[in-house]
Amino acid sequence: MNDRPVTLAAVAGAHGVTGEVRLKLFTADPDGLKNLSGLALNGQPVTLKSLRPGPQGAVARFAELGSREAAESARGTLLTAPRSALPPLAEGEYYWHDLIGLPVVTPDGTPAGSVVAVENYGASDLLDIEKPDGKRVLVPLIPAAVPALTAPLIIDTPYLA
Repeated sequence: MNDRPVTLAAVAGAHGVTGEVRLKLFTADPDGLKNLSGLALNGQPVTLKSLRPGPQGAVARFAELGSREAAESARGTLLTAPRSALPPLAEGEYYWHDLIGLPVVTPDGTPAGSVVAVENYGASDLLDIEKPDGKRVLVPLIPAAVPALTAPLIIDTPYLA
């Protein structure tokens, strides 16, 4: 496991006049942010003082942002934590962050590219694979296409067409 920072949210703007910010969340469990160590906004360490549900995400207060102006200046910044600070996963679970960059091969071992992104439009997670020729293909993260989450990822050939 690497310890690259994992993006958990983006600051969407200020909320109120006391330095709170609106967060666009990239996590399924917003309350999990409360227990993480090593939080940072654009690489600068921050201390989360409070977090509550908000419009289209959450509203957070950081000790380092004490005014509306400070909160506004944080707009567009990314809230990250080191990978090692994230909770351990159960068997069969994964963090998208861990899949990005994995090499992809066909069942016979032929190199087929690498994972450049993971998306989800509702039905299942989709792996965005960049093939050796530079073309990209979306592969559903289902057992028929990806039998196991291993490195390298083995993806059934028809899904790479």
